[in-house]
Amino acid sequence: MPWMNPLARIRDAWRGQRARDKELRNLVSNLPYEGLDKHKQPNRHFPGNGIKTTKYSILFFLPMNLFEQFHRLANLYFVGLAILNFVPMVQAFEPEVALIPICVILALTALKDAWEDFGRYQSDKELNGLPCFVYSRKKKCYVEKRWKDVRVGDFVKVESNDTVPADLLLLFTSDPNGVCHIETANLDGETNLKQRRAVPGACVTDPEFEPESFTGVVICEKPNINLNHFKCYIEKVDKEKLGAGISNLLLRGCTVRNTGYAIGFVVYAGHETKSMLNNNGPRYKRSRLERRLNVDVIFCILLLVLMCIIGSLGHYLWLESMPGVPLYLVPHGDGHLDTPSLASFYMFFSMIILLQVLIPISLYVSIELVKIGQIFFITNDLDLYDEDTDSRVQCKALNITEDLGQIQFIFSDKTGTLTENKMVFRRCSIMGIEYPHKENAVRLSVLNKRDEDEDVLFSQTPSTKQPWSLDSEEPPEKKSERTSKSKAHSDVAFSSPLETEVIPDQKLLRQLGGTDRTDAYLDFFLALAICNTVVVSMATGKRRRSSVFLQRRQSTPLDTFSSLMKKLGSWTCLRIRSTPDTSPSAQELSGDLTGGQTRHLHVPPRGTTPAVPTDELCYEAESPDEAVLVHTAKAYGFVLLSRTPDSVTVRLPSGAQLRYEVLDTLTFDSTRKRMSVLVRHPISKQCILYTKGADYAIMELLETPHGGKLQTDIASDTQQHLDCYAKDGLRTLCITKKVLSDREYENWAVKRHQALTAMDDREQLIMDSAVTIETDLCLLGATGVEDRLQDNVPDTIMSLREAGIRVWVLTGDKTETAVNIGYACRLLEPDDLLINMSCQNKITCTSTLNCALEEVRRFADDPRNVDTTPDISLVIDGRTLTMVTSPDLRERFVDLAKRCRSVLCCRVTPLQKSHVVKFIREKLKVMTLAVGDGANDVNMIQAADIGVGVCGQEGMQAVMASDFAISRFKHLKKLLLVHGHWCYSRLANMVIYFFYKNAANVNLLFWFQFFCGFTANAMIDHWLMIFFNLIFTSVPPVMFGIMDKDVSAEMLLGLPELYRTGQGKGEYTFFTFWMSMLDAFYQSLVAFFVPYYTYRGSNIDIFSFGTPLNTISLFTILLHLSIEIKAWTFVHVIVIVGSVLLYFGVTLAYGFMYLNYSGFWTLQTQMADPMFYLVCLIATVIALLPRYLFHVLKNSIAPSPIVQARHLDTLEPSARDQWMKEWRSFRGGVQDKTPDESVPPSPSLESLNDDSIMDDEFTLNVITESRHRPGSL
Repeated sequence: MPWMNPLARIRDAWRGQRARDKELRNLVSNLPYEGLDKHKQPNRHFPGNGIKTTKYSILFFLPMNLFEQFHRLANLYFVGLAILNFVPMVQAFEPEVALIPICVILALTALKDAWEDFGRYQSDKELNGLPCFVYSRKKKCYVEKRWKDVRVGDFVKVESNDTVPADLLLLFTSDPNGVCHIETANLDGETNLKQRRAVPGACVTDPEFEPESFTGVVICEKPNINLNHFKCYIEKVDKEKLGAGISNLLLRGCTVRNTGYAIGFVVYAGHETKSMLNNNGPRYKRSRLERRLNVDVIFCILLLVLMCIIGSLGHYLWLESMPGVPLYLVPHGDGHLDTPSLASFYMFFSMIILLQVLIPISLYVSIELVKIGQIFFITNDLDLYDEDTDSRVQCKALNITEDLGQIQFIFSDKTGTLTENKMVFRRCSIMGIEYPHKENAVRLSVLNKRDEDEDVLFSQTPSTKQPWSLDSEEPPEKKSERTSKSKAHSDVAFSSPLETEVIPDQKLLRQLGGTDRTDAYLDFFLALAICNTVVVSMATGKRRRSSVFLQRRQSTPLDTFSSLMKKLGSWTCLRIRSTPDTSPSAQELSGDLTGGQTRHLHVPPRGTTPAVPTDELCYEAESPDEAVLVHTAKAYGFVLLSRTPDSVTVRLPSGAQLRYEVLDTLTFDSTRKRMSVLVRHPISKQCILYTKGADYAIMELLETPHGGKLQTDIASDTQQHLDCYAKDGLRTLCITKKVLSDREYENWAVKRHQALTAMDDREQLIMDSAVTIETDLCLLGATGVEDRLQDNVPDTIMSLREAGIRVWVLTGDKTETAVNIGYACRLLEPDDLLINMSCQNKITCTSTLNCALEEVRRFADDPRNVDTTPDISLVIDGRTLTMVTSPDLRERFVDLAKRCRSVLCCRVTPLQKSHVVKFIREKLKVMTLAVGDGANDVNMIQAADIGVGVCGQEGMQAVMASDFAISRFKHLKKLLLVHGHWCYSRLANMVIYFFYKNAANVNLLFWFQFFCGFTANAMIDHWLMIFFNLIFTSVPPVMFGIMDKDVSAEMLLGLPELYRTGQGKGEYTFFTFWMSMLDAFYQSLVAFFVPYYTYRGSNIDIFSFGTPLNTISLFTILLHLSIEIKAWTFVHVIVIVGSVLLYFGVTLAYGFMYLNYSGFWTLQTQMADPMFYLVCLIATVIALLPRYLFHVLKNSIAPSPIVQARHLDTLEPSARDQWMKEWRSFRGGVQDKTPDESVPPSPSLESLNDDSIMDDEFTLNVITESRHRPGSL
């Protein structure tokens, strides 16, 4: 690089910073400047593609690591004391000895940090060295380069199955339609294919793209973390602007699939790519116990200061009481002695150095070791392993395991968390006529098992040319072929047989095949087939759902299938199609659709192009709702064959194919709650807008009827059907159609183009353009799909409630749907006092809230309910939730919420979910846990004290943002009630023990000061003092924190009430801390004065006196731990006995090896004296006797629930179960109610006009009687 003037360098750096800070960037091709110096490159101000995630370098590792470690005040404190010990005036013992503990801690931490950083360095090196292809103007071809050599402005070619090296603006693909399929599993965990499209008009050469012909300027926004939005346009030489968005951007880390190659222009590189901006590393959370621990450390510091002040004053009084100068006080070099006041001042610091062990330096390291051990046992628990997905629980937050045992509120998503997220088509309504699909309901009634049973049922499909019976068989090779195809399809998300197989409704088939059918029926199924973003691929190219969770499916014998089918009885006469060409729907419709009167379905004769086999089609959807609707349309013969950005092809029941031109796709967003596709009909050439969305978002957009009341009647009937579906717990969607004239479309297309090419307020303009066209819609019908509950969800929620945990479910579903699911999962009980709040305005909301509070307080004040706890549940919608959390109502809402056992929030947005979690956590000061499975749950998960992600079908965003990841909601039961309880109990008791241990040991030195003039002398060798905490007593408490079990897992699961012991303040409280400190002071007094009065008047030396003190302290501390251990194991015995043997071995060896040691062979001499053993025995018994008696009396007179449970655990299984039932009934636990399928009763279509339908203005419903629907008050 040529020499540059320093001022020129500064000026260039300043210009570069300005270029990077601009809201809009102007990027040009690097090809005209290839080979020139760097300072002549137009895009030189933007960073390269190399990444560096390491924290340190070899040269600066030591200073940077020490600087980082000194951010911990504890490390800074001990280093300061070690340095202070080098000052002669305040030196307590050898300066080098004082450095050993802190140096060991700093060295171990530095080694850990260095190892972690070396792993990051290797990962960076591997990633930066990956190959890619970049176009070279000199060589006129794409040359291989490393990722780190890619620059902004380069043209990169990415081939199929290769990873995108930087954020690329897609300019050309090998696909004739300019489509590139990508997989974003590395970014968000989703394995479903997504379409990206080349910027229209960017490629001016044909048939191949020539990078040298690209002369436009790419103007894009400043890099940001939003993965779903991108604002950009290309300005050509003639000033024409080509709009581009996220659909034209290939993100770094994505993988190209099903596309030969793609060519893109690098817009962001390296650390400016969206994937790197979102890579913030692990989040650090502080547990509640850790915050409490820091407070107690401050108390220990204050206690240390008090003890040092006492020592300083004592030294002053001791010097003042002397008539002359003692001979053992050595003067300074000038022959003068310090005054008593100055000497006492120095002695204050000497006492701090001597008594510094009162602050447990090894506690923080021990806590980290204990948490690593706890996580090891959690992740290796077989009960938390899911065989179907081959996955186990993941622990990503190493420092909050104990918080699992203190949870008070759980906030859960519904879809995919409580339910399977496997959508099953159940019912539909077309033109106001309901089609219940009873045959499909019968099929589902026997499928109350897992996916293995689904494979059995659907892989054994017999031929449809003869009646279906259990006796029908087929050749084994055909059976195995169909089974393999079924398994292949099940590897794709949302494509299990339960989701894909739909039995058509016979009434609807007759309607479609009859002569009285209308365009609306055909348009309904066409809308199901094309109004989506489903990607169509071939069966040979399918991939698995996730690389982390692989499906395990095994073949099941035919007799299992037969046993299932025998339950159906009369269902054996039904026919199940294998392909649309041989299905009843195809047979009945094949002759009618080609010759009917419907102009929309008049198609040209079938060409010579062979039909695509239906079994080889694979639908990859972004959501299960889209997948199930496409498969439903396929069941009726409307088969989606292919999709490109410009067209969508559908095969009709007649076998003819229609290729619709896609004019625009208005994607779904959480504001509009709908999506639309605008197509041009291949026959009529009309512009048709198909829209599907939530009923409340669609109904208000329907066209105003002119003349007849047909549309009004259809809308009214459809709304009744929707209400029925919702009360049956089904997810509902409305399907509409709108025909536009060419002029309307052209006018709208101009506004749409302006919105797409805008840089300011682009998202809002795009949304406004969608809202403009989505008006005056014609209602076609509605659908109802079922999302089944996961296994053991009711049992899990009931156990969590018994454990004292309040459960909130936050969902975007309708109130009726959510309430039905609430009863099914036992979030709501028939005997609950149910409060249903739904308001339209603030005045009504205030009145409703006041009424609800009055009802709750009246229930609590009733003398008949004095000794009972009311089971109050609240149902509230999103609009009302926004109003009750406003500043003037939030206090009243908090008062109501804390009285409710369960809360069900309906129609809430992802942002509202996170706001609710933060609101409750901050107002009630409670420990919260949020659990979800999708990207819309990420904010909620991150807002809670603990976030749990469920590995569902909608990607891994929730898992990647969580602290813990589970595969099933039922695993939450053992994770909290067992492991959470154990982790908190172990760690709380270990922390208290650590404070006790250090205080009991260091107080021996403090009591000795009263007999040595407070001169900061020690009766124990300094090396043995260091070894005492560093070696002799360090391992037992760590193993105690890892392996102790106060109650067995069976008892904790059988008696969820035991979890309450950790909630609130828990076991680690202000009282327990100070009681342990007082116990430490008492034991140290005994350990000191029993030997003191024993050897008083003898001629033993100071170290001979200190040896029994140290030995008694060791025995007392280890036996104290033995009293606290609840479940002895072989490991506990080994570490405690090993600590004692290690103490004697090291002390003997130390006394023998160091000949200049003033206490040479002291322990050997003591061990030869029987008095030594007698003193150690008596002092240890006296020291531990109060604690032992306290435990005996407490456990005998007023045993805690934990002690009672531990006693029950020793009984025989039959007697234990009987006692557990009596205990639960005595303590008022939730009775084991068998879930009743009829609670709440599913309403029929004829019962829609009763009082159960909520009023539009406001509703306050209260239920106190079993099996009754809410009645308006």
